Amino acid sequence: MGVAVLTSGDETRDSRVTELAEALDPDFLALLRWDWNLKVAFFPADHVVLGSPLCKVVQCGKRATHSSGLCTVCRRYWREHGADGDFDSFLQQTPRWQRNIGISACLVADCPRPWTSKKSGLCMTHRNQRATMKLSLDAFLADPRVCPLRGYGFCAVAACYRARTGPIVLYCHAHGMRWRTRTRGTTDAPDETVWRQTEPAIAVSGEVSLRGLSEYAVAEVLYALQERTAQGVKTSAELLRPLVDHLRARGLRSVDEVDPDAVGSHTYTLAQVFRTCLRRRAATPETERRKDTWDLTVFGRPGQLHFEKIQQPAFKEALKIWAYDDLPRRRGKGSRTTTQGQINAMVLLLESLRLQRADRGNVLSALGRNDILAFCNRLAFLVADGKISSYRHVRICRSVRKVLQRCRTLGLTKSGQPLEGLPPDFALDKEDLPDEPEDTEAGRDLPDDVMTTLCDNLDLLESMSSREIRVAVELMIDTGRRPDEICRLPFDCLTQDPDGSHVLLYDNHKNYRLGRRLPIGQATAGVITRQQERIRARFPDTPTSELKLLPAPAGNPGGRKSIASVQQHRAWIDALPDFLVPATLEIDGATVTKQLPFDKAKIFPYAYRHTYAQRHADAGVDPDVLRQLMDHRQLTTTQAYYRVRDERRRDAVDRVTAMQFDRHGNRIWRKVQDLLDSEHIRRGVGEISVPYGLCTEPSNVAAGGTSCPVRFRCVGCGFFRTDVSYLPDLEAYLADLRRSRERLLSTFDADEWAKTEATPSDQEISRVKRLIDRVKADLDDLTTEEQAQIQHAVAIVRKGRNTLLGMPTIRQPQPDTDSRRSE
Repeated sequence: MGVAVLTSGDETRDSRVTELAEALDPDFLALLRWDWNLKVAFFPADHVVLGSPLCKVVQCGKRATHSSGLCTVCRRYWREHGADGDFDSFLQQTPRWQRNIGISACLVADCPRPWTSKKSGLCMTHRNQRATMKLSLDAFLADPRVCPLRGYGFCAVAACYRARTGPIVLYCHAHGMRWRTRTRGTTDAPDETVWRQTEPAIAVSGEVSLRGLSEYAVAEVLYALQERTAQGVKTSAELLRPLVDHLRARGLRSVDEVDPDAVGSHTYTLAQVFRTCLRRRAATPETERRKDTWDLTVFGRPGQLHFEKIQQPAFKEALKIWAYDDLPRRRGKGSRTTTQGQINAMVLLLESLRLQRADRGNVLSALGRNDILAFCNRLAFLVADGKISSYRHVRICRSVRKVLQRCRTLGLTKSGQPLEGLPPDFALDKEDLPDEPEDTEAGRDLPDDVMTTLCDNLDLLESMSSREIRVAVELMIDTGRRPDEICRLPFDCLTQDPDGSHVLLYDNHKNYRLGRRLPIGQATAGVITRQQERIRARFPDTPTSELKLLPAPAGNPGGRKSIASVQQHRAWIDALPDFLVPATLEIDGATVTKQLPFDKAKIFPYAYRHTYAQRHADAGVDPDVLRQLMDHRQLTTTQAYYRVRDERRRDAVDRVTAMQFDRHGNRIWRKVQDLLDSEHIRRGVGEISVPYGLCTEPSNVAAGGTSCPVRFRCVGCGFFRTDVSYLPDLEAYLADLRRSRERLLSTFDADEWAKTEATPSDQEISRVKRLIDRVKADLDDLTTEEQAQIQHAVAIVRKGRNTLLGMPTIRQPQPDTDSRRSE
């Protein structure tokens, strides 16, 4: 665009303007084609953050504002006049419906006067001269008699950088029309001098005029826009222009002066973002620590830390010192939550002092043991009243005890320090801590039926959120990693061991254990591989070392930012129908199994980690191996994930044990509870798994199954036991015996004694067949409801028996579609 060049006009910059100007990146200013005299920002159309595509209509030239690729005017014209026509033909039309709001200088070289129309390309004087000379445009421009003319100066509107249209005209053509319209037929015309200072510039796509603003406001807008762009957040000219016009119209000298009631919500939100950028520029940990609200970005962490609720000045200052000391010890995204939780615990203590003491807790030397007891009693009352949970009760007491001890360790009770004079007995002893409530299964691992339903509805999750959210949930289910660990996976998170098995590489941010390795299955690796292909195609220019596997959908032009969480997960769960799970009830002395709704509140992302641990525990994975899979340092931490599941398996064992048989097919009745209890003990220490059942022979059990005197002819041994859960194995065994017998009796090349030894005997085949028939006959004698209960119990027992060590998965890979899961 041709514009007149300003000769001067810079205001004398104060120190604040100089500091902001020095913080501006010259490359960023060059990107905006910024000139401190002109003060107009030109947003490049092809920039990944600042730019926006041009309208698809040929020769329109405006920026597209709709997903159809049209600008506002072209889209409106298409909807009103061309909706029944061919869209491609519409795009090729010359947009006669568009109002030409652009302007350029005269085509005569070095002539600063504005053209009269885009078609002529000449100012009024040269246009009349050409008409007199009767020359074509090219011949006219090449004629030596045609000379550039002196400009008329700039439009008198402070925001405008266009040239005047005549020697005695004060405004450009557009602003002249605005002023005449504003004053025509009215008696309350504004003061013309004020109007010139407050009237906005002529809006042009991709341009924002900062003329008419104070030097400091200009520097603020440029710096905040630079920081917002560096963060990868899109800012269009159309979004920035209302904020600039508001600053100019109200004569505001800083973004801090924007009134939320005087602007729209989008404009005020942008102003708030600009304020935050400007505040953080000058903030340091040393200056931030003096405030009552800390912006933790200054400390390299997200979020804020609040001290406003602390009403005792001495304790407020002491807690700021404690927090300043505590923050460097914290890692991960949860560091703010941990520190704020301990501050909130102290707030409860200080609130107790304020309510129960006449001095409101401000006289430190008067505090003592009685105040601690009053605080403990107040917490007990809040628990009994249902205001806080027993778990939070324990956390509060532990936090208060820790903070008070640390304050003393930091020397804050010494002379000249904030807590000077605080008595030693103002502290929580170990005996003051309440017992921690026993952990329960509620809200932890999810039943198999629930997991199956969730996996069958992953398509719905993707339609409600995004592909990245779906992949995140799939990986949480398959790998049992924490939500934060999955969300922040790098692009190159999949590798292979020398044997070709797949391994997931991730960072344990909670415990700051980086580069962890987790064995995963083929189906899980397929989910990651397909996601990598999508992301590589979406961000082809970003190095893979900088890419994220699950990139954020907004403010992330290069794919370098990961999703923060799976926020749409709750909406997905609520949109699904009720989850029905089998439950055993005692009704009139009879045990009945019914399908009851499962509480949806117990389905949350972290529950997948508990389910992963329980799945492996049910499979009989060694606790120490499970500890490594969960990436825990202490075995006691791992045990909390699955120890409560014994009741579920015990019930299944009770039902299966009731259908137990000896080698002759005789049912071993277990009607007395003591015998059932003995059966549980025997399963733990008095038996060992053998093919198609259990062995109770003491010497063989003691030897771990390596001291069998009958060489594993189990169906002929008196110590052999089997039950209904082994029925499929017995049937497979019988089929194998028959196949082996037929093969050996045929022309199989072997010595006769070897064939005789290896050939299954008729007695063994008959014994196995009779055992199978007896088990099936007893099953047929049961009612339909009893058979369903037995089948459910068998599924639980067989699942624990057959799940392989490593990666029990619930997804079955499909060749042409995304993986579907089933338990």
